[in-house]
Amino acid sequence: MAAKKTKTSPAPVRYDVSLLTDDDLYLFNEGSHYRLYNNLGSHVLKDPEPGSYFAVWAPDAEQVSVTGDFNGWHKSSHPLRQRASSGIWEGFIPGIGPGSLYKYHVASKYGAYRVDKSDPFAFGFEGPPRTASIVRDLDYAWEDGDWMARREGHNALDVPMSVYEVHLGSWRRVPEEGNRSLTYRELAPRLAEHVQRLGFTHVEFLPIMEHPFYGSWGYQTIGYFAPTSRYGDPQDFMFLVDYLHLHGIGVILDWVPSHFPADEHGPGFFDGTHLYEHADPRRGFHPDWRSAIFNYGRNEVRCFLLSSALFWLDQYHADGIRVDAVASMLYLDYSRKEGEWLPNRYGGREDLDAIAFLRQFNTEIYKSFPDVQTIAEESTDWPMVSRPTYVGGLGFGLKWDMGWMHDTLKYLAVDPVFRRYHHNTLTFRMLYAFHENFILPLSHDEVVYGKGSLLTKMPGDDWQKFANLRLLFGYMYGQPGKKLLFMGGEFGQWSEWYHEASLDWHLLDHPSHAALMRWVEDLNRVYRAEPALFSQDFSPAGFEWIDCNDVEQSVITFLRKGREGELLMVACNFTPVPRHDYRVGVPAGGFWQEVLNSDALDYGGSGHGNLGGMEAAAFPCHGRPYSLTLTLPPLAAVFFKAVSSA
Repeated sequence: MAAKKTKTSPAPVRYDVSLLTDDDLYLFNEGSHYRLYNNLGSHVLKDPEPGSYFAVWAPDAEQVSVTGDFNGWHKSSHPLRQRASSGIWEGFIPGIGPGSLYKYHVASKYGAYRVDKSDPFAFGFEGPPRTASIVRDLDYAWEDGDWMARREGHNALDVPMSVYEVHLGSWRRVPEEGNRSLTYRELAPRLAEHVQRLGFTHVEFLPIMEHPFYGSWGYQTIGYFAPTSRYGDPQDFMFLVDYLHLHGIGVILDWVPSHFPADEHGPGFFDGTHLYEHADPRRGFHPDWRSAIFNYGRNEVRCFLLSSALFWLDQYHADGIRVDAVASMLYLDYSRKEGEWLPNRYGGREDLDAIAFLRQFNTEIYKSFPDVQTIAEESTDWPMVSRPTYVGGLGFGLKWDMGWMHDTLKYLAVDPVFRRYHHNTLTFRMLYAFHENFILPLSHDEVVYGKGSLLTKMPGDDWQKFANLRLLFGYMYGQPGKKLLFMGGEFGQWSEWYHEASLDWHLLDHPSHAALMRWVEDLNRVYRAEPALFSQDFSPAGFEWIDCNDVEQSVITFLRKGREGELLMVACNFTPVPRHDYRVGVPAGGFWQEVLNSDALDYGGSGHGNLGGMEAAAFPCHGRPYSLTLTLPPLAAVFFKAVSSA
C-alpha cells in the first residue's frame, strides 16, 4: 500500500507542465509582454492533475525552490527548473491548491547569497507583518456587465467627473471591535450609499496593492498583483468594485510604479543582483522615501509594471489608474543635490527611460481599454502630460492640477482683509488652465503631517471657517476641470487625517457639519445636471472671465459655457462683507436663475441672496450688452443660470 502523503512530504515537482510558450519568453525578454499575470506567479490548475504551477524571473540565480507550508518550509525539496535562457524558473507541484502559503528560496550565482522572497506576481499575501505569498485563484462571477458596456459614457472627457478620494482602512472603523477597519464587503454598501447620496461619480482608492507598512497608506507597494489582505481576499475586493459599479460609481486605483520598499522579502536585490532596480544608488535609491527605484530601461521590468497596470483593469474592472509621483520619475535630479545624480546620455536631467515607459504605459492601456482614464500626479510644468504620445505628449488622459491646489489653499488661508494683495494667486491659474486636461484636487496630501484639515486652514471664527470652506468648494466646482475631494472634507473634519482612526462621523450630529455636507451634495447635483460646468472643461470655449480684476473687493466673476450654448455665471466674494447692488455684465437678457448660493441658510450661511434670480437689464457692463445687479453674499459663491433669453 502506498504511503499516505502529508504536508511535509508532498508530491515532487513536475517539469512537463508550463504556462509559458516560446513566444511568451521572447516577448518577455523583448519587453513587449503585457499580460504576464497569465504566465508568471502561481496558478491553480486542474490538468494534468490538481495542483499549482509556479514561475518566477531570477536570471542570476543558481537555484530557485518553492518553500511553503505544504513542505514544512523546506528550502530545497521542491526545486524549479530554468526555462532555456529566459531567466525564468518554473515547475508544477501536484496537490497544492488555493490558500497554500509559499515563498521562493533563491540561491544566487554570486557568493553565498540565499534569501526567501515573496512572489512578485502573487495574487495574495499573508496579512502583515507576515510576508508569505498565498496561492489564490481569481474566479468571480461579475455582475457589472451593464456598467462595463457603457462606462465610456462615465469616463469621457466631456462628462462630469467628481471623485471621492478614499483610504479604505480609515474611512470608517468599528470601535466596539478593537477599532478594526471595515472589510471590503462591509465597506461596499456603506461607501456606495454615501457616495451616491453626495452625488460623486467616482471613488479613488489610495493604493490597495499589498504593502508591508500600513503607515505608508499603500504607497510602499510590495504586491503589484494583490489587493491587501488587511480587508479581505481578492474576491472580496472584486465584490467591492462590482457593488460600486452596480450603483453607478466608477473606481479609480492609485498605482505606484515610481519606487518600492527595500524590505528583504520584496523585489529588491531579488537574485543577488539589482534585478528590478538600478544598481547605482544615484539612479536606484529614492532619497525622499528611502526606497528602490525601478530600472525602466530593462525590458523585463517594463513588462512587470505594464502587466501590473493592465491587470487591475482586466481582472478587477478598474475604471482608471492614477499614477503616483510622476515628477519623481521624470527627473533624474528629483530631490537630489549636485553630484547625487547621473545625467542622461545627452547630459540632461530628464529620465529618458522613464519617459519612454510612461508613453508605453499610456499607449498600451488606451489600446486595450479605450474606455478608461489614466491620471498623472505630476507636480511640475512638464509639457503635454495629458496630450497624445503621437504629438510628443506623455499620453495621460488627465493630470492633477497641483498648482491650483497649492495656490488656492494659500490664498484662502490669508485673512480676507489682506486678500486684495494676493488676488493674482487666485486668478493665475487661468493662464495655463487649458494646457492640460486637469483635475482640481483637494487631496489627502493637504490634510496630513501638520498641515491641518481643510476646515482649520480657513481663517476667522467658526462661522467664517465654514463659510470659507463652502466658498472654496463652490469656487472649485465653478472652475474648468474635473473635481476631487478627499474623504472627511465633505463634512468639515476638524482634525487632520490620521490613518489609524476613523473619520469623525459623529460631527454630522452638529448642524454646521451636516449643512456643509448638504452643500457638497447640491454642488454635485448641479454640476452633474449642467453641461456648462463640464462639457467644455478642457477648451477655452468653455470659460470666459467677466471680471477678474476687482482686487479691492476681492470678487471674481466668470462664465461657464456648454457645447450647446448653455450658460452659467459664477460670482465669488472672498470677503465677509456683503456686496449689495453689485453689477455684473452678462451676454444675454432674460431671466437668470440663482441655482446655487453657498450662503443659503440651509448650508449654514447668513441667508443673503437674490430671491431666486433676476431679469437681466439692457444696461451694458463689462463689455457685455446686459447686466445683473446682484447681492453677493459674504464669503460665498453664487451660481446663476440663463434660463430664458431676451
